[in-house]
Amino acid sequence: MHKSFDDLTIADDFMFCKVMQDEEVCKTFLEMTLTGQIGKIIYLSSQNAIITGSEAKGIRLDILAKDENGKTYDIEMQAVNEHNLPKRMRYYQAAIDILFLDKGEHYSSLNDTYIIFLCLFDSVGKDKPVYTFENVCLEDRQTLLQDGTKKIIINASAFKKAEDKNLSGFLEYVKTGTVTTEFTGRIEKMIEKVKSTEQARNEYRFISGFEMDARYYGRQEGIKEGREEGIREGRKEGIKAGIAQGRSEGFADGLYQKALETAKLMRFENLGSDLISKVTGLSIEEVENL
Repeated sequence: MHKSFDDLTIADDFMFCKVMQDEEVCKTFLEMTLTGQIGKIIYLSSQNAIITGSEAKGIRLDILAKDENGKTYDIEMQAVNEHNLPKRMRYYQAAIDILFLDKGEHYSSLNDTYIIFLCLFDSVGKDKPVYTFENVCLEDRQTLLQDGTKKIIINASAFKKAEDKNLSGFLEYVKTGTVTTEFTGRIEKMIEKVKSTEQARNEYRFISGFEMDARYYGRQEGIKEGREEGIREGRKEGIKAGIAQGRSEGFADGLYQKALETAKLMRFENLGSDLISKVTGLSIEEVENL
């Protein structure tokens, strides 16, 4: 979010989401990745906030899509290796299952789900362009659990090793910005169009300011509250625990207050409630009650 709007590429979350909101682009990417046809996309949304409980860690999905056959696809752009992809994918899968399975429904109602991370680096370390994981019986290495889940990690740095030319060209574009195919040329034109749109520029400005201010405000408030709590406890363990708890609670409070401020500014700019909700994480009702 510290990056200039004019310097954004498809490897940046903001621009990646803008590009993948196009149904044709999203469907083409999924078919290249999964090496097969998928059904017509009937639902496509970006920056979906999922909160599974008041005390649970919330997540925000880059792209969430569903096709006419009921299959669900979560697509994430990952530019920096945080060394947590396996556990992160596990948590995302659980959150998506909770999102789509209503109370009283049978477990068989769960959709087939694909968690896809498009990375600029090789998180697995085997120098393959695509890694696909399924749950398999360890006793014979052949029997699949058939729980309807697949997790896919794409390594854009290995674009030269992708057998499919279109996939190779796309990964090269993601990694280097070089246009070599009709598909990547179309994406490049889309990005140029986004950069010429004042609304997109304002949207990025709001998101950037919101993220940076909320983190700073939450961190400062958390440290202050934690220090005070730790001092009251009067022991080293209390200070340490207090700072940790205070930082967490302070960040949450700071994030919410900043979300309200950002939402008010976006309302003043006559931006829609849906967009404001996606940017700030507030509910539609909270936005409309401002």
